[in-house]
Amino acid sequence: MTSHEDTRQHLLDTGHRVIAGKGFCGVGLSEILKSAGVPKGSFYHYFQSKEQFGQALLEYYFRRYLADLEQLFSRGDMTAAERLMSYWQEWLRTYSAGCEEQKCLVVKLSAEVADLSEPMRLTLRDGTDRILAQLVRCIEAGRADGSLPARLDAQATASSLYQLWLGASLLTKLHRTGQPLEQALVTTQALLAD
Repeated sequence: MTSHEDTRQHLLDTGHRVIAGKGFCGVGLSEILKSAGVPKGSFYHYFQSKEQFGQALLEYYFRRYLADLEQLFSRGDMTAAERLMSYWQEWLRTYSAGCEEQKCLVVKLSAEVADLSEPMRLTLRDGTDRILAQLVRCIEAGRADGSLPARLDAQATASSLYQLWLGASLLTKLHRTGQPLEQALVTTQALLAD
C-alpha cells in the first residue's frame, strides 16, 4: 500500500470507529481528523466532502462484510444450514447489549442518512441487496444439500430473516438488552426447521 492509500484507509478506519459510536450527523470532520491525526487540508485530497467520505466508508464496510460472509458461506466443512445459523449466531454474539458502539453501519446509519444523502442511501441499498443475495444462495444451497426444508422460498426467507435481524438489532440498541436478538435466533431456528 502506498502512503496515499495508507492515509485514506486510516481515515476510513478512524471514521468507522467514530461514526459507529456517534452517528454520521453527530460527528464533524474535525473530530474524525483529530482522532485520525490528519490535517484538514489532507482530508480534501482524499474526499471531496463529508458525504463522499460517508459513501466511501459504506463501500469499504460492505466490501469487508461481504468478503467475510462469502468466506463463511463457502466453508465446505459445514452444511449450508450450519453456515446460515453460524451467521445468525455470530450476529447475536457481536451485536448483543454491552457494545458501546454499533459496529453494523447498516443498523447505525440507515434511518439517519436515507433522507439526507441519496448517494449514501443508494450505497446502503445496494450493499444490503448484495447481503440478501448471499443469504438467498446459502438457503438455496441448503435446500439442495437437504439441510434446509425444500418448502422454503429462498428469496422470501432471506428477506424475512434479514428484516427480522435488523429490527431486532434496533430494539437491542433501544432497550440495551440482547433479548430481541435472542428472540430473533429462536424465531430463525423455528422458521428453518423441518
